[in-house]
Amino acid sequence: MNKIFKTLVFLFLISSQSFFAQQVSSAAQELERQKAEMQTQKALKENYANLDEKINQLKKEQKELENKRKNLLKSESNLKSTKEKISKLELANQKIENKITTTSISDEEIQKQRIKTKENEVNIQKLKLTQINQEKELDKMMLNI
Repeated sequence: MNKIFKTLVFLFLISSQSFFAQQVSSAAQELERQKAEMQTQKALKENYANLDEKINQLKKEQKELENKRKNLLKSESNLKSTKEKISKLELANQKIENKITTTSISDEEIQKQRIKTKENEVNIQKLKLTQINQEKELDKMMLNI
């Protein structure tokens, strides 16, 4: 009976050591899992911060591109308007010249009409200078995009 008792005590000790070893092993695994989870959370926070930064940067770039696009459209519109004004003044001069050559009007009226055509020519030249500047500005804007 003594042998049986010793054997039982021995088996009990072995099983309890195994049980404690399993508990220690489980605790170590739990600590490792928590550590891994903390690292994952830290990495997620960093990634979210990086993504937020990139999103903000892309929003800024998008606003800049929108402004450039608006400026480009405005420049194109201004150029088109200037060309239309030039065409109108040239057409007005043609009408005045036709009026001078086809109708019999007094010399004084002819002089007035010639002055009017000269004024139109000056305005046309001014508009052409404006047009050149607008074209240069438009080219610069297109290069920046």
